Amino acid sequence: MAGAADTTNLREAVVFLAAAAVMVPLFNRFRLGAVLGYLTAGMLIGPSGLGLISEIEDILRFGEYGIVLLLFVIGLELQPARLWSLRRDIFALGTLQLLTCGLALTGALMLITGFTWQAALVVGLPLALSSTALVIQFLQEKGEMNTPAGERTFSILLLQDLAIVPLLLLVSAFSRLPDPNAPEGGMLILYSLLAIAGLSLIGRFVLNPLMKLFGQVGTRDIFVIAALLTVLGASLLMASFGLSMALGAFIAGVMLADSPYRHELEADIEPFRGLLLGLFFLAVGMTLNLRVVLDNPGLVLLLVVVVVLVKSLIISGLARLFGSPWHEAVPMGLLLSQGGEFAFVLLSAAVAGLLIAPAAASLFTAVVTLSMLVSLILISLWRRYAPTVIPAPDVALEGPETGRQATAIVIGYGRFGQIVTQLLHARGVDVVLIDTKPDQIEQSKAFGWKVYYGDGFRPDVLRAAGARDARLLIVTTGGAWDPHRLDAVRMAFPHIRIIVRAHDRRHYMRLRAADIDLAVRELFHGAVEVGKLALAELGTPEETIEAITTEYIRRDMERLALQVASGDIMAGRHTIFRPGHDWTPASLETSLGEIPPMERRGPDPAAAHLRA
Repeated sequence: MAGAADTTNLREAVVFLAAAAVMVPLFNRFRLGAVLGYLTAGMLIGPSGLGLISEIEDILRFGEYGIVLLLFVIGLELQPARLWSLRRDIFALGTLQLLTCGLALTGALMLITGFTWQAALVVGLPLALSSTALVIQFLQEKGEMNTPAGERTFSILLLQDLAIVPLLLLVSAFSRLPDPNAPEGGMLILYSLLAIAGLSLIGRFVLNPLMKLFGQVGTRDIFVIAALLTVLGASLLMASFGLSMALGAFIAGVMLADSPYRHELEADIEPFRGLLLGLFFLAVGMTLNLRVVLDNPGLVLLLVVVVVLVKSLIISGLARLFGSPWHEAVPMGLLLSQGGEFAFVLLSAAVAGLLIAPAAASLFTAVVTLSMLVSLILISLWRRYAPTVIPAPDVALEGPETGRQATAIVIGYGRFGQIVTQLLHARGVDVVLIDTKPDQIEQSKAFGWKVYYGDGFRPDVLRAAGARDARLLIVTTGGAWDPHRLDAVRMAFPHIRIIVRAHDRRHYMRLRAADIDLAVRELFHGAVEVGKLALAELGTPEETIEAITTEYIRRDMERLALQVASGDIMAGRHTIFRPGHDWTPASLETSLGEIPPMERRGPDPAAAHLRA
């Protein structure tokens, strides 16, 4: 008999999920956010807590892919033109933040710890970095990524990611045990710039044609594979040149931000992103070494206070200097006041270069982790107890697709959807268009329409398209599709009104049976118009045509109501106009009067024309 299977990994997975399942809803219940729940759960199950998980490094490295996927999704939401408009905040505000916070913390460390200026600098600058994963996750939870403060905050974070290579070079320059195989600083920067340029070109000229090819295949699995290959391939390229993996994923996302396939990519990445990012925060929580904290409680507390206070004051002041009002600048400073995950990388490099001892690295790792907790608590308290100081923005910033927040989402952009969309545009309504036919998407470009690829019946695709804020979902897809395909959509977005195109009478009955009350038969009104035109060609007076049309529509609606109520297609058949029918209105008050039969006189021009 074979030996028992090794269940270590399975047990750890169960522990992770159980801890998250308990702590995240609990912290959300008290409006403290999911990130704080993950961090606390990690502290509880980690080596310094209950000791349920002991191996942290591998988990932390694996969890970093959550940051990579997060940056890819953010890149998908930022078109290159939009990114270019943020250049002042990225390069001016971001650089000032890094330098001023880094130098201020360096001076504070020299006073508190007695470090040499070199050691203090290689610790102070990493402490000036903030947590990209934590901050962006917080902004997304609050729906504030597209606000002025949200985009300014993201600009600072992006510059910090770009600064990883110069910071690593700085640590290497001060190292007391230099790596003889390491490339020179100038060459490394050159390689990095070439890698960024190469990835940008690949994204522009290779990724979009590949996505079009995958779209023609039409299976969801191939898109999942394509999305993961894009993210991991871009991350590998950047990591090969010593750059941040997350930066590579972000650039790949930006290159695909104008792609019609961005919503499908975002929806396919989302489950992986959520799980891995949660795993990352759990791992960060587990890195907290309570023994270090208990051995040096006063020093750790002092360093946490210094980091949070220095960064919040400086960042708030810089944000105000760059035009943010105080009610935006102060919470921005609090939100960015923690240390970041990239500090772990730089602290490890400082240990390898014999600049600081491993015990010091453990202490500052605890400071970074605790600063994450403190910053989340402070920003939550600020938002709860200073509501009048933070007024809601009048309008959200321009969205990535239409320039304003979309009011309606249209699924299917064929002949039917094009007519509906033009009527909405005539009223100035912003519309997001989704279709599954790559050829239709490409043809629409010639007429100036931006149509996105995706299955509009999937809640995750609709969520990526902005369904949480939209008011209408209009389904113009042809064919007698199953009404239950909308069940998950209606559950996910109960606020949204749904209007659908019914294929025929039977499909309409099935839609109504599924409680979809805003349905329109696709051929009904067109057929009525053809009938009216035919009556006119036969010489029928206009008043008579209107009377017949009105009575037919009334009878048809009555019969359809009976059919929907009974589920019987034969219900109400007595109301149908039949051959030889001589219909007379019930009263002059409800109609135009009696409809005279066609005169049976000699051949008239209309009849002759029809026979011809």
